[in-house]
Amino acid sequence: MKSTTQRQSPAVQPSAQTYTGYDNHPIGIFDSGIGGLTVVKEILKQLPNESIIYLGDTARVPYGTKSERTIRAFALQCCLFLLEHNVKMIIIACNTASAVALDFIANMFRIPVIGVIQPGALRAIQSSASRHIGVIGTHSTINSQAYTKMIQAFDPAARVISKACPLFVPLAEEGWLDSDITAKVCQEYLRVFEKTNIDTLVMGCTHYPLLSAAIQKTIDRIVGKPVCLVDSGVETARAARAVLLEKNMENKGKKIYQKYYVTDLPANFLRVGELFLGSKIEQLEMVSVETLGF
Repeated sequence: MKSTTQRQSPAVQPSAQTYTGYDNHPIGIFDSGIGGLTVVKEILKQLPNESIIYLGDTARVPYGTKSERTIRAFALQCCLFLLEHNVKMIIIACNTASAVALDFIANMFRIPVIGVIQPGALRAIQSSASRHIGVIGTHSTINSQAYTKMIQAFDPAARVISKACPLFVPLAEEGWLDSDITAKVCQEYLRVFEKTNIDTLVMGCTHYPLLSAAIQKTIDRIVGKPVCLVDSGVETARAARAVLLEKNMENKGKKIYQKYYVTDLPANFLRVGELFLGSKIEQLEMVSVETLGF
């Protein structure tokens, strides 16, 4: 039997707080760009009665090239913007900000704050029989070793093999989800997992779920057996649902809505955003990045 060492998770703070009167408020979600819309998609699927306020900090993407101090400042500014919209929970739908700023942010506010790394790491441990787990993500996420540290915090005996897959991001944004090019890129990146005995692979970037079919087909062939693919967005939505139920904060029937904000409006944002979200974006507004400053 697999032994699992658990610790108190930093993903939701503070655990003993009560939140009277927050039930009908929206859930706030932010990302450095548009990838976090895959998390929104899962929230809407698993929590269809909840309202959503989404902020994409598209003027300052990517966060991964910034210093930790700057990432914390940007994350705090995004959270303060969401709090102005009376959110009852904040989800950091950005792997870089989750790795660098989650504890810092979670200890600042009364409402629950959830990142994407802890839920994905926990599901990986629960899914893996071999304790050999693969993680794919951007250079910044892989270099931070955030998933490795979190997985091994749950199970010190786990072996984690990581691989940065930066080209998956533009492939997802171009909508090349099942092309020959995508298949070749998957083969090039994922061959590092050959003979590693992994049985679980964490998609540690919010863009990657769009490529899940190609990733699944390739990793199964390379490893030579079915590999469990972990979508951190799915797991984050499950974690959010559990917190709302635990704290009696779920929406009690008020009118639901979704509002989307960006700090810049890049070309093709709506096309790409709707591809990520899987539905139309009805209410989109651009806010000046200067309004997020202190």
